[in-house]
Amino acid sequence: MRRLITLLSVALLGAAGSLLVVSPASAHGYVSSPPSRQALCAQNRVSCGQIKYEPQSVEGPKGLRNCHGNNAQFAELNDDSKGWPATNVGTSLTLTWINTARHATTGWEYFIGGTRVGNFSGNNQQPPATLSHTINLGGFSGRQKILAVWTISDTANAFYSCIDVNIGGTGGGGGPTNPPPTGCSSAAWSSSAVYVGGNTVSHNGRIWRAKWWTQGETPGAADVWADQGACATLSAAVLAAKAA
Repeated sequence: MRRLITLLSVALLGAAGSLLVVSPASAHGYVSSPPSRQALCAQNRVSCGQIKYEPQSVEGPKGLRNCHGNNAQFAELNDDSKGWPATNVGTSLTLTWINTARHATTGWEYFIGGTRVGNFSGNNQQPPATLSHTINLGGFSGRQKILAVWTISDTANAFYSCIDVNIGGTGGGGGPTNPPPTGCSSAAWSSSAVYVGGNTVSHNGRIWRAKWWTQGETPGAADVWADQGACATLSAAVLAAKAA
């Protein structure tokens, strides 16, 4: 009898192990830069509900075109009237995902309205913990909402992030809004503003260009800022050439 019980226990453990192997892992992730709506919630920059505690969990069936993945508890992410701040960007934009649970991936897609502005294959491979894509926003201007979709390979679901941007502008609450000091062609750096790669600011009489997304990091004291030279010696054309 004891031998029979032992054999049955081993068999059950083996079966449980097999189930663990074939059961699909849970994938989670969201766009952190420029900050997506769920990232803004997590940063307490917008008053939100449950999503502020789990920005990586906006999951829904594949093929959706909304910000909340048809998840009722995250429906506020799809509310365009909520006052989401928009990040000032150029026509070339790099977006970065944080993947808190990595999973084999079909691909990533980016949409503005009904237009797909980016498409990247995942080759059914596991992505890194952070991943960036650069998309071209030529043909669009002003305030826009970008829908980012991460489609995973072996479940029926995808993950969704909406990012509010202001293409080629200075309004929208996401980028530099301070007027430029005398002799400078770029707005003064603000510790509360969000900047993305390519944005330029003036600080202590010099022009600085952001290498990637940043907020609250002082030009001259943080590696994210590249020194472009003294204000008085740089024209808008030179700055554009340096940022290209």
